Amino acid sequence: MRSGWDKVTRWAGIGNNGSDAAESRGEELMVDEMKDGLEQEPVQGGVERVEAGMESHEGLEEKSSDAAELAQLRGERDQLIDRLARLQAEFDNARKREARERADAREYTVGSTVEPFLGVMDNFQLALKAQGSAEQLRGGVELILKQMEDALKGLNVTIVETVGTQFDPRVHEALASVETSEFPDHQVIEEIRRGYKIREKLLRPAMVKIASNSAQVSE
Repeated sequence: MRSGWDKVTRWAGIGNNGSDAAESRGEELMVDEMKDGLEQEPVQGGVERVEAGMESHEGLEEKSSDAAELAQLRGERDQLIDRLARLQAEFDNARKREARERADAREYTVGSTVEPFLGVMDNFQLALKAQGSAEQLRGGVELILKQMEDALKGLNVTIVETVGTQFDPRVHEALASVETSEFPDHQVIEEIRRGYKIREKLLRPAMVKIASNSAQVSE
């Protein structure tokens, strides 16, 4: 306030002590100084307002970026949840389909195995109803047995050879040995229970009696 008054006083003094030119010069100086004061204050205030505005704008941009990133993460999360649900449904469907196919395959296998023996059962029933002699009944049973063997062959089931072959512990089970000189040592001389193989796999061994020839052992 004091400095402004000094300026006015100085300008006034110039007007009182000098000529009209000095007075005019004083008026120009007063106008210039007033302009400088008016120009400097708005510029400084404007700069501060611009800086504050820039800071506010940067804050808004940062918040907007965070919101966009959060929305993107939520979208990705929803996609993953949806994908997981779809995979779970596909897995359940595949598991049910596999169980159904396995059951169908089992039923088909059982049906294919049983079907050849249905005719055998029919013949057994006819044999039980027959009124023939014992010899005729025996002949009928032999035919049924032959039919049974054919059905097993259709399933790749074969009979283990026994009588007349050498004892083989891989397919034979010796229940007894008979001392004899008529047969070679360890030859199968009697079959007690048949053994069966499916292709090359043993289903059950044959139970047999084998010869024990001490003469051949001593030699």
